[in-house]
Amino acid sequence: MDQTFLSYALVLLGLILMAAEVFLPTGGILLVLAIAALIAGIAMSFYSDITQGIITLIAVFILIPVTGPILLHLMPRTRLGKKLFLEAAQEDASVAAMPVNLELEQLRGRYGKTVSSLRPSGITEFDGRRVDTLSEGDMIGPGQWVRCIDVKDGRVIVRHVDRPRDLADMDPTDWG
Repeated sequence: MDQTFLSYALVLLGLILMAAEVFLPTGGILLVLAIAALIAGIAMSFYSDITQGIITLIAVFILIPVTGPILLHLMPRTRLGKKLFLEAAQEDASVAAMPVNLELEQLRGRYGKTVSSLRPSGITEFDGRRVDTLSEGDMIGPGQWVRCIDVKDGRVIVRHVDRPRDLADMDPTDWG
């Protein structure tokens, strides 16, 4: 067997073992074997001819950084990669499902009175409970009536309203 063929076969084996290490959980065993095969292959190509060794060394130093990110990009799409990597939850879904935010959702459509100035954020009192709120962008002074129009990502958004009717006479179904 020709020494040039053997050196290129070792370099190719080293690259294949590196790629296999990305896809197989071997704890680094294949990586050690890949590095050993690459070093042996490059050394054998230098032993054959200095120019051939330099070309092989440059090719390896170009192939590894180019193919590495491609393999890491493909790994989550493989069957093993799907088992190893968890899919991230949608942030909106996880924030909305938090108990604090579910509690804030009950404020939607309710009337409250500002405790501090909303510039655009401040404190509003809903049924004796103080809540951090945001106005729609308008500055609202303290002691003003507001209505919760939306709850997004744990933020209560309010709008200035005229004094509502007597709250005891209001029907809660009119609040939504």
